[in-house]
Amino acid sequence: MKNRREFLVKSALGVAGLVTAPSWLQGAPSIIKSYNKPNSLINGVQIGCITYSFRSMPDQSAEATLKYVTDSGISAIELMGDPAEHFAGKPVSSIDRGKIYRLSRKGEDLTANEIAELKELKAENTAYEKAVAAWKAGVDMRKFEDLRKMYKAAGVSIYAFKPNAFGKNNTDADIAYGMKAAKALGASHVTLEHPSDDAHTMRLGKLGEKYKMTVAYHGHTQETFNFWDTALAQSPRNGMNLDAGHYIAAGHTDLVALINKQHKRIMSMHTKDRKTKANGQDNLIWGQGDTPIPELLNMMRENKYKFPATIELEYKIPEGSDAVKEVQRCLVFCEKALS
Repeated sequence: MKNRREFLVKSALGVAGLVTAPSWLQGAPSIIKSYNKPNSLINGVQIGCITYSFRSMPDQSAEATLKYVTDSGISAIELMGDPAEHFAGKPVSSIDRGKIYRLSRKGEDLTANEIAELKELKAENTAYEKAVAAWKAGVDMRKFEDLRKMYKAAGVSIYAFKPNAFGKNNTDADIAYGMKAAKALGASHVTLEHPSDDAHTMRLGKLGEKYKMTVAYHGHTQETFNFWDTALAQSPRNGMNLDAGHYIAAGHTDLVALINKQHKRIMSMHTKDRKTKANGQDNLIWGQGDTPIPELLNMMRENKYKFPATIELEYKIPEGSDAVKEVQRCLVFCEKALS
C-alpha cells in the first residue's frame, strides 16, 4: 500500500513537473498549485503581452500560443481572435486573401484568367464569411470558458480580447458575439483600432453598456493628447488601449501627462521602444529607442495604476532568436526597470 501511494504521488507530481521539486514543496498543496507557473506581476505592475507578438511562430493554435506565453514568463495577456475562435470551432479558411488583395490592386491591368480567378476567390471568400457568421450566431460560449480555464490552470489570465468583430461593417450580432466571448474568456475589455468615426464609437460604447464590456481603442501615430476624448465622453464603456511607442513615434512629448490625466480610462497600454519622429520612428530592441519605458513603468508603480503594460513585439527579431526569446528579453528589461 505504501509503495502504491508513493507511486501515485510521484505520478501526479510528474504530470505537474514536480518530481524534482524540493521536498518541502511537495508537501504543500497550496504552493504546488502555483509552482513553476509564470508571474509577470512585478512590484505591483502587471506586465502583459499581446499574442500578436508570437505571429512569427509556426503553430498558431490556442494550445501552442499558451506554451509561447508561459515559456516567455508572462502571466496575463491580450489575446488575438484566431487562437481562441479556432479553439471554439470557427471554420478554417484556405483562401489566399493576399492573392485577392494583389489581384484587386491591378485593376484594369488584369488578364482574362486573372479576372476569372479573382471572381472565384471573392465568391469563396463570401461563402466563408457566411459560414463564419452562422458559426458566430450559434457558437457555444462554454468553449471560450474552457479556454479560459485551460489558460488559468497554466497561470495565465486573459485581460483583453481582440477578435475581428467590432468594425463598422460588423453587425450588432457580430459585436454582441465578440463581447460575450470576451466575457467568457474573463477579459475586462475588448480592443480594436480606433475607427475615426464618432457614430461608430458611440454605437460600440452603447453596446458595451448593454453587454457590460469595455471597448478600448488603439491608435498608431495618429494618437494625440485629445485623440480619445470624444469616445470617452460618449460612454463610460469606452476606454483607451494606449500605445506608448506609437505616441512617442508621432513626436509627442506629453505622454506622462496623458497617462496621469487618463489613467482611470486606460484599460491597457501597448509598450514598445520606438524612435521619435525626428529620429526616424524605428521600432528597436528595448533600451535602444526613445520610449521612456523605465520611467513609465515606475510611474505606474508609484501611482499604483492598475492597467497592464502590454509587451508588443514589433522590432525585427535578431537572427538566431525567435519571438518567445524576444518577449523574454522585454520582460527582463521590465524586471530590471522595476527592481
